[in-house]
Amino acid sequence: MSKAVAIGEKHQILGFKGVGFEVVPLEESGKLMQELVALSRDPEVGFVLVTESMASENPEAIREFRQRCSTILSIIPTHEGSMHVSFQEIRKSVECSLCIDILGKDTH
Repeated sequence: MSKAVAIGEKHQILGFKGVGFEVVPLEESGKLMQELVALSRDPEVGFVLVTESMASENPEAIREFRQRCSTILSIIPTHEGSMHVSFQEIRKSVECSLCIDILGKDTH
């Protein structure tokens, strides 16, 4: 069975432990890259959640993880509300694929 992992600020991800996730609490986004590199090398990891606040502070770590392995990585909003990082990523991917921004400019 594949492992599911949640990464981010402890108070944001602790609830995922109750539904079977492994939690990796980080207090600074600088450590996100090393945690994602370690997870990309673990063949048992099938699903990774990263808090939006961590992902927005270190987008290069997210890009590198997605290039490195086929494990699903999803960015989740925090209690502070969404910064629309996931929408921006989807919009950029669609625009790159189709050479046109069919989703419109983000107004958030």
